[in-house]
Amino acid sequence: MWRGFRIFGFPIKKEHSVQEEEESNKKKTKNSPAKEMSFWEHLEELRKRLFYSALAWVSLSTLAFIERDIIFDKIILAPKDSSFITYRLLCQLGAWLHVDSLCMQTMSLKIINYNLSGQFMTHMTISMVAGLILAVPFIFYQVWQFIKPALYEKERHYAFGAVYIMSGLFLLGVSFSYFVMVPWTLNFLGTYQVSAAVANQIALESYISTVVSVVFSVGIVFELPVVVYVLAKLGIVTPAFLRKNRKYAFIIVLIVAAIITPPDVFSQTIATIPLWALYEVSIIVAARVSPKNEEDGDKD
Repeated sequence: MWRGFRIFGFPIKKEHSVQEEEESNKKKTKNSPAKEMSFWEHLEELRKRLFYSALAWVSLSTLAFIERDIIFDKIILAPKDSSFITYRLLCQLGAWLHVDSLCMQTMSLKIINYNLSGQFMTHMTISMVAGLILAVPFIFYQVWQFIKPALYEKERHYAFGAVYIMSGLFLLGVSFSYFVMVPWTLNFLGTYQVSAAVANQIALESYISTVVSVVFSVGIVFELPVVVYVLAKLGIVTPAFLRKNRKYAFIIVLIVAAIITPPDVFSQTIATIPLWALYEVSIIVAARVSPKNEEDGDKD
């Protein structure tokens, strides 16, 4: 290689070997995002990802509509009877702890429909909700595919992992609400009586709206650690800030629990516990993402 020589007063450019050029190009590719896209290319890519997401949603909703017996008899209406797995496990736990009140053997709600098109519309609504829940992991993947060209290689690795984390947290929230919050809520509200002379006959729309609102909203709220991760990465929040404002966060958690659950203290208490646990997990996540900010916050 020629370094720093001049011929007739003109500098000679540094010459690179072919191997050095290839390594340099690889490094640039590795540390640079993909080719910049125009506005119309971005719009076309967004249209494609939205189309794929909608197609997955419609396809899975159609499957849920066809499998009506499984969706309703085995899933949606299952928590209304004492044979549901949560009630059976509670009975076993109550027998082991010698606490008879944990056993809910008399649990059996009577669901009625008083609207001519009520059952058909409920069938349509539940099919769309079930299809959306099943399609959430694929929708997250499409979001990742849309933002992927703008990321560096290292960022792509973390972003792809976030797809699994977000999907897992959402499904974990859905499972928790279905197996824990929904049975306790139905048992408390469905069996509560102001007088023995008043029998409980639950309208189909009321039952469905309660189950769907609890399941879907809790699934969304379980994404809190991911939101905190992004905010901590951007430097908007720090672990010190989250710890310092615990008392305000607790009030917010109570408000959120009141919104996503039926209007009774029992259901709100059940929802508050995992939400507060998620907040504590979010503090740990923020501490791992921004250790420097944590140290600065502790010094303050």
